[in-house]
Amino acid sequence: MEDVKCKMKLNKIKISAVAYTNTKPFIYGIERSKVLNQIDLSLDIPSDCAAKLIANQVDIGLIPVAAIPFVPNANIVADYCIGSVGAVNSVFIFSNVPVAEIKTVKLDPQSRTSNQLAQVLLKLHFKVAVSFTSDQEADTDALVLIGDRTFGRKNEFAYAYDMGEEWMKFTGLPFVYAAWVANKEISSAFISKFNEALKFGLSLRSELLAELPSLPNFDLEDYLLHKLDFEFTTEKRKALDLFLSYIKAL
Repeated sequence: MEDVKCKMKLNKIKISAVAYTNTKPFIYGIERSKVLNQIDLSLDIPSDCAAKLIANQVDIGLIPVAAIPFVPNANIVADYCIGSVGAVNSVFIFSNVPVAEIKTVKLDPQSRTSNQLAQVLLKLHFKVAVSFTSDQEADTDALVLIGDRTFGRKNEFAYAYDMGEEWMKFTGLPFVYAAWVANKEISSAFISKFNEALKFGLSLRSELLAELPSLPNFDLEDYLLHKLDFEFTTEKRKALDLFLSYIKAL
């Protein structure tokens, strides 16, 4: 019996997903779909999702898009992503001074994509020369912060630059923060079922919201239903290719 259980586990598709609120609709759908029986799911911070996929510890990861060039045999396998068309309200450059006066920026340790998006925007959109640090104890003019840790915190800073909004001002395009990427060939039958589960979860966002605790100074309903945009469209593919070309030239 133990051998059978072990074999079943070995045959499952290993998936790493981001453990942020923006991913909850996807997880909600997966946990209520038959595809759950075919996968071994772990929830991680974005950088760990990418590290697991790069190291072949998982087969599919919802990873920050800046990590895609580092994934062997990278292939986007889902029709859905974590994206926005304009402001996203969870990916920020928070600053104590106007952007034109920023000289130093503290990077977020949890996501390569947001850090590199900040570098692209500051250099090419805002046209300011800044120095970056990963030292979380450093005293800087500004910092990059993403995900649930930004909820309700805009009022703590003199300036808050929503990077989804600024990217659209800069390029006229939406943005993709994370995509479902495989490091090997995945059967079309599984991908079809996986997409169905993701779509199902998105259709249940109102039910999900009823189960989530309310947050002070943050509108979860607006965030999950309006700020986030989950379809991996042609425009988002164009934005992704443009972003990857920008970070390659940094």
